[in-house]
Amino acid sequence: MKTGLFLGLATLDLIYLAEKPPGENQKVVAADCTIPAGGPATNAAVAFSALGNVAVLAGVLGTHAIAQLIRADLAEYDVRIIDLQPGRSHSPPVSSIIVTEQTGDRAVISINATKSQVDSQAINPDIFTSVNIILFDGHQIPASLEIAQFAKSKNIPIVLDGGSWKPGLEEILPFVKWAVCSDNFHPPECDNSQQIFAYLSAAGIPNIAITRGEKPIQYLSNGSFGNLEVPQIQAADTLGAGDIFHGAFCHYILQENFTNALAAAAKVASDSCKYFGTRQWIKNLQP
Repeated sequence: MKTGLFLGLATLDLIYLAEKPPGENQKVVAADCTIPAGGPATNAAVAFSALGNVAVLAGVLGTHAIAQLIRADLAEYDVRIIDLQPGRSHSPPVSSIIVTEQTGDRAVISINATKSQVDSQAINPDIFTSVNIILFDGHQIPASLEIAQFAKSKNIPIVLDGGSWKPGLEEILPFVKWAVCSDNFHPPECDNSQQIFAYLSAAGIPNIAITRGEKPIQYLSNGSFGNLEVPQIQAADTLGAGDIFHGAFCHYILQENFTNALAAAAKVASDSCKYFGTRQWIKNLQP
C-alpha cells in the first residue's frame, strides 16, 4: 500500500444538477444536489484513497462549522488530514456548482485559497518516512516550496496539478518530476502547447502532459512528444474529472511508465464523468 501527500485547496462544494444554469434574475429548481468536500488536491486525495492507497491531505481547514463538514466527508473516504491552520476561525472556501443535465458541463463560482494562504509551514517530518509521492495543486505556494525542498532530500517524487498558472509556481517547477496540466494552464508568455512544453522543460521537468477534456492528451516525456486518445463517453457530470485524473495518475505512476499511467488515469477520470457529483463513481469502481 502506497502513501500520497496532497497539498492544496480544501473547499465545501454545493453541487446542483439542473436543466440549465439560471439566467439573470432567474430562479431554477435543481433535480438533484450533493455536498462533498472539494478542491483539486482534495478530490485527488479521495481518488488516490479510493484506488486502495493511503491519502493524506495537507490544507487549511480550521475550526469553522463548514470545516467540520469537510472533515466528515473526507473521513468517509479514509483521507487523513494535516490542518495547516488548525486555529483558523474563518470559513473555508465554499464553491457553488451547477451541472447541466443534458451535457454534463458545469458552471462554478468559488473563492480559491487566496484568502487562506499559510506561510512556510512546518509539517511533522515523521510523515515523510512513509510518503511515496506528493501532489501540489498550486494553491499553497510557500508551504509547497518548503515541502518540495524536504521531498528532494528524501527522493520523494512530486506531481504538479497544473490547473491554472499561479504566481510563485516558477519556484516549485524545478522540484517537479511529472507536470499534468489542463488546457487552461498558461505560464507567462505561453499561448499554446508548444510554448508550455518548452517553458516547463526549461524549468527541468522531464515528464509533461496537457489534458484537453475529451480530446487526446498531449505529452512530452524525456524529449519524446506524443498524443494519447482518451475514452469517449456520454458525460453526466464533468466536475472534478481533472482532479480525479490527478489522483489516479498518482496511483498508477508508482507502478507504470508515464504514458501507461496517463492512459489508466484517463480511464478512471472518464468513468467518473458517467455519474453526478464527485463521489458516485467510487461506488461503481471496478476492482
